[in-house]
Amino acid sequence: MFNDNYFFNALPLVLIIAYLGFFHTSTAFLLVAFCTPLSVNLEEFTDGKIGLFLPTEPILFGLMLLVIMKELKKPSIGKAFWMHPITLSIGFYLMWVFMTSITSSNPLVSFKFLLMKLWYIIPILMIGFKIFEEKKNIVRFLWCYTIAMAIVISYTLIRHWGYSFGEKEGHWVMSPFFKDHTIYGASIAISLIFNIGLYFYKKHSIQAQVLLIILFIITLLGLYFSYTRGAWLSVVFALAVWAFIKYKIKFKYLLGVGISLLLIVLVSWTQIEIALAKNKHEHTTTNFDERLQSAANISSDASNLERLNRWGAAWNMFLERPVFGFGPATYAFEYAPYQDPENLTIISTNFGNQGNAHSEYLGPLAEMGLIGTLSVLAFVAALFYCGIMLLIHLKRYTPEDKEMYIIILCLILAMSTYFFHGLLNNYLDTDKASIPVYGVSAIIIAQSLRLKQKLKTN
Repeated sequence: MFNDNYFFNALPLVLIIAYLGFFHTSTAFLLVAFCTPLSVNLEEFTDGKIGLFLPTEPILFGLMLLVIMKELKKPSIGKAFWMHPITLSIGFYLMWVFMTSITSSNPLVSFKFLLMKLWYIIPILMIGFKIFEEKKNIVRFLWCYTIAMAIVISYTLIRHWGYSFGEKEGHWVMSPFFKDHTIYGASIAISLIFNIGLYFYKKHSIQAQVLLIILFIITLLGLYFSYTRGAWLSVVFALAVWAFIKYKIKFKYLLGVGISLLLIVLVSWTQIEIALAKNKHEHTTTNFDERLQSAANISSDASNLERLNRWGAAWNMFLERPVFGFGPATYAFEYAPYQDPENLTIISTNFGNQGNAHSEYLGPLAEMGLIGTLSVLAFVAALFYCGIMLLIHLKRYTPEDKEMYIIILCLILAMSTYFFHGLLNNYLDTDKASIPVYGVSAIIIAQSLRLKQKLKTN
């Protein structure tokens, strides 16, 4: 049982972290990156009474207060940061979260969600913007996350090995560091791309190369034994994004192919439905091919059917409140009566107490209306547009800086894995996803403005 003694025992550690925050802010920031995969949710030890990720969220909350006080006392962040498209898109999103928290069906829950978003976004963006002007800090950030993730994967693989790598056990053996195998798989996909970027961005010593290869093998094994279809497919999607960037495929061609495929699907929908109905592969298998094929099983796979049920409920909630939605973070409390009876599965509940909308895009639609989803899409669009434009400008204006080009490329690919996975799940309300996503955002903002300033002075 969790008791007050733990807080007193942790006091020396709290004082050390407070010291780092005040006098070595960049070290505290990188400590957060390292602790992200290793953080644990207090819900695991308090019977669900306290939902707080330790040690990351208290550190971030402290850093948020620190950066706000510093900026109020002596502003050090210029107008260029505030006017950057990524900053503007995040600002618009936060404004809409605030607006819909006022109209929320449960304002207390929604404003708690807003506070959580603030302690993720403010310190990561504002401190990150300052320290990520230097390449070495970006590299340290990637190393911290990758090594910590490898530690968690090693722990999980050893534990999973004790259960003969069983599929059912694969859902929880990453506890207490990750709630389930889906967020674990999504984090592994991000770490895998970070690892590849670290290996290729420059020529390393033999020792560093061996270490990175070992980390890569551990991460790849973790990805496979996560049994997370979304994570596997997200890595394939990242390869497609890499090909799009590598071969400079024009967007209009991609759009043309996309429209053509959509027309083919519409024309052939009857045959596709018949083929999908014949797919009986279940996600409970450990066979790689069958598990991938089960992603298209919408006739008997309980996981897929429940996801469709959640999406349907989100859509029905949107139809009920299309402008302001039900309020941020209220989906879990409100979706039960919006489930269509014909969509209910063996894992559905009439109490509506089993999680979220399973989508970074449909969740906001139900909770914050159409504008809520558009604000999320605006952030995603700004992130990838600015990232790809930074790549283009690096290659055009500073072709000698190949190291930064490879780093930014790996960051874009890592984010493509997450936001592809975001079609099927949503984790930006956790430190596991928020810290790498907003960390990458800060890197792209810092480096794009640094390059702009460099070109201006030259």
